[in-house]
Amino acid sequence: MSRRASFIVIVGHGPDLEREEGAASVLRGLGARVRLLDLWDEPYRCFEREEDEARVILVETPERPDLAASALRALRREPRLAGVPAIASVSVAQVGRLDPASGFDDFVLSPYVPVELYARIRKAEWQKSEFATEERVKVGALVVDRSAHEACIDGRNVPLTAKEFALLSYLCEKRGKVVSRDELLVKVWGARYEGGPRTVDIHVRRLRSKLGSALPLVTLRGAGYKLEAPDGANTRAPELGRVIVA
Repeated sequence: MSRRASFIVIVGHGPDLEREEGAASVLRGLGARVRLLDLWDEPYRCFEREEDEARVILVETPERPDLAASALRALRREPRLAGVPAIASVSVAQVGRLDPASGFDDFVLSPYVPVELYARIRKAEWQKSEFATEERVKVGALVVDRSAHEACIDGRNVPLTAKEFALLSYLCEKRGKVVSRDELLVKVWGARYEGGPRTVDIHVRRLRSKLGSALPLVTLRGAGYKLEAPDGANTRAPELGRVIVA
């Protein structure tokens, strides 16, 4: 049985994609698997099998940020690329023309410094990733560290009370599942707690106030709450190999 292939998609002008100083050459030197896509190719062509997985999109049109934005919009129409993190390659002279609303998660300067290109790709994957261990849970930009009793957003610590942290930790443990207010009262406040469901609502409101959009918590009327994973969440670590410092 064939294994699922995961790779970085590099999109650009066909003849330029294989140049020695291009992203494909640099990333192969770092041990990454890449697939090349001409600007005018149909996005599905980067997938050889249905189970293939694109990890990151790099649009390599350093002198044409406007063209990069158009290319990304076309790529997003392919369902398998809709939630994949995307990076724009841009020259120093064109940085000011890169529209923040173009849909890219990040940009990297061209000509490339290999270690910077590596770091940008790792960062893009990290921001879209999700994982869970006994001690730590990551959902999007939010990391909950049970052992340290800390919640962080993009590395920034967010002060929480003991009950707020306990509630957040339990919601993360049950992410993807609907949790009723009664269940939260028992698991977070204890079976002997005499308060009502409104206690849960108050603490949820406080969590939302402190964590903002980093907390993808949905209220289901009459049912409870559900912590959802962000769209396109990636549950695997980046697969770049060694790092070559220029």
